[in-house]
Amino acid sequence: MEKELSADVVILGGGLTGLTLAFLLHRAKVDFVLLEKSDKPGGVIQTREREGFVYETGPNTGILAHPEVAELFELLAPDVEIELANPKAENRWILKDGEWQALPSGLAGGVKTPLFTLKDKFRLLAEPFRKKGDNQMETISELVKRRMGQSFLDYAVDPFISGIYAGDPDLLVTKYALPKLYALEQNYGSFIKGGIHKAREPKSERDLKATRKVFSVKGGFRKLIAALVDGIPPERIIYNAARVSVSTVDSSFLTRIKIAEDQQFVVTSRRFVSTAGGHELTGLFDFVDDAVLQPITHLEYAKVAQVIMAFRQWNGPVLNAFGGLIPSKEKRNILGVLFPSSIFEGRTPDGGALLSVFAGGVKRPDLLNLSDEALLKIVHREMVDLLQTDKSHPAFVEVHRYQHAIPQYGKSSPEKLQRIGELEARYPGLILAGNIRDGIGIADRIRQATELSKLLAAQ
Repeated sequence: MEKELSADVVILGGGLTGLTLAFLLHRAKVDFVLLEKSDKPGGVIQTREREGFVYETGPNTGILAHPEVAELFELLAPDVEIELANPKAENRWILKDGEWQALPSGLAGGVKTPLFTLKDKFRLLAEPFRKKGDNQMETISELVKRRMGQSFLDYAVDPFISGIYAGDPDLLVTKYALPKLYALEQNYGSFIKGGIHKAREPKSERDLKATRKVFSVKGGFRKLIAALVDGIPPERIIYNAARVSVSTVDSSFLTRIKIAEDQQFVVTSRRFVSTAGGHELTGLFDFVDDAVLQPITHLEYAKVAQVIMAFRQWNGPVLNAFGGLIPSKEKRNILGVLFPSSIFEGRTPDGGALLSVFAGGVKRPDLLNLSDEALLKIVHREMVDLLQTDKSHPAFVEVHRYQHAIPQYGKSSPEKLQRIGELEARYPGLILAGNIRDGIGIADRIRQATELSKLLAAQ
């Protein structure tokens, strides 16, 4: 027998987007039900603690890219305290010819660095005077080669894209994957001129909250998830809601949830918000043919493996950096490695180190098919060569796999966004959100949830 419930809004997905939306709707006194497919909240954001080490098995950091992030932390204070990255971790290492090089952050460093060719360094001086591009579907590779040169693509942008998207700059479209970079050229004609102009623009007190600094939460992102959950009435969350179907009746949505044969719910609501991944939407809506959803459900995702390496006593090189990224030209078997113990305090016992190694991505999805043993052998060889990990005995090593880690905003993006708009217009009250649009970062998720909460509270 089904238990009947009613709500103004049904939210599908208890990750960061869904939890933030639910938290803000509760504050706005909007009635809702949140459905989470697993038995715990947070989605891919999960903090673990083991043998004195605190580490993330999902996103390791966020960027204070939008004021909505700072404002959410203000609402959650004092239960959650934002933690900014250690200044010593501002360095980014890039591998070239088997050696780590610091990614330059200023003009002097850019002149001296061996990462870029002399030709491209001179070419960069002419960047402000180049003609503005007019191809809205230009890939990141095409844009960077046109404005900056091949070596900037190879040893700055390519590894950056590997670190953010685990993707391929030949396939990602700048307008959708890096919209702020695209806007700099379109609005100001140049990256350099745009950067200077943006820096000189007057900023409101609210704008200044978006500092662009790298952040986490003291104690790990689990503290953020826990605080959001604590701000949501427990009866408004249904866990283990893996079997869900949605139909329409008149102007309402009917959401059926089957947890077990003797535990079923049906929720009648005026609005339905999905924060699920594109691949999870197949078969969800009884009123939409799966062929209509195809531009969304067939969104490409990068497959990523994360290997956690914990060392109680670190005897390798000084890890005075955020991490190291591997350009595709280096022909390595990993995407890069983060140094969480350098970025944030209290993540390891004294004298220890944490490495978070990433492999796979769009260019090497085959690595996800390997056994844990085979994958660990590859990572071990790379880390011995690049960071001398053979000088330190690991306390433990863990492998985590993500078949749908990061959506790729490529050439299918216009059709995907058009289809989302068409469905939302055809079925008033239906909202398709989450990282299928509006960005993939933690700040993007918080911003999207904040904007949706204001929209839903106003209607």
